[in-house]
Amino acid sequence: METTRDWTIPGVTIGFAAVAVLGLWLLPDWLMNLTVIAFARALAVVGLMVLWRTGLVSFGHALYFGLGAYTVALLGKDDGISEVLITLPAATLVAAAVGLMLGFIVRRYREIFFAMLSLAFSMVLYGILVKTEALGSTDGFNVRTPTFLGFAPDDAGTTLRTIFVVLCGLCWAVAVLVHRYLQSTLGRLTTAIRDNEIRVEYLGYSVAQAIHGKYVMSAALAGLGGGMLAIALGQVDPDSMVNWTVSGELVFVTILSGPGSVAAPFIGSMIYELIRTYAFEWLPHAWQLIVGVTLLSIIFFLPGGVWSLLARLRRREVE
Repeated sequence: METTRDWTIPGVTIGFAAVAVLGLWLLPDWLMNLTVIAFARALAVVGLMVLWRTGLVSFGHALYFGLGAYTVALLGKDDGISEVLITLPAATLVAAAVGLMLGFIVRRYREIFFAMLSLAFSMVLYGILVKTEALGSTDGFNVRTPTFLGFAPDDAGTTLRTIFVVLCGLCWAVAVLVHRYLQSTLGRLTTAIRDNEIRVEYLGYSVAQAIHGKYVMSAALAGLGGGMLAIALGQVDPDSMVNWTVSGELVFVTILSGPGSVAAPFIGSMIYELIRTYAFEWLPHAWQLIVGVTLLSIIFFLPGGVWSLLARLRRREVE
């Protein structure tokens, strides 16, 4: 019996290398900046994809996205720390720690109860940030200019290109690690839990612990994405980092991308940013209409997301 070779890791390696080269030599600054925003959000979407494979949807991952962003911002504001090798791991660890604590609660729930409980937690953080003047209240505050292994870029263009290359490498590492995890025994429990939790328990695995672990992983990735976006934008505020609309955008991109591959969130996130950008340019007062029609089209015609279309086209080429 012939086995099909898994081309995911070579594919994402070539893909991110090509994007990095294009960014440095060909892409205009506005498109490079758009890609940075898309890839930062995609890091959080990778975590949501893992949960979706388990049959769970979180409408509150802006909680961890915002925690990561504010961790990076506060390290620069209060401690003068701007080194990305410190701020990004800190953002990831803070989000993972909070996810670990809240995971003991949310792992007991499923379906709409899981989604709404996660949303409630995120709105608690939003309320705290809005009412706290020391954290900038609704206006937020600026993020310290990042340094990379001690290197401090001299101008905005050099900073953008450095962030772009670092982010491409970071996204590649996350895609490879998550893919290897999904191919492991614990990773394969995602679909098994979605299909039949009782059978998973009979196999000797704890469903609650498995869900808890995947929830912490998704929280850490959301924190990493939020921290990266804060560095890229140079500013944090509750509405752009923690509000429920941020969670909605992450879920939108997850549905748009599909759960078929770790590469899907990056493709889907880029498509979403392009749709939103051009929709706002064409219909500045009704751009949400175009985004909504896009979501409805995906649900009706591509329930498996954009990746399912790419997989379908690949199968036709092979045949």
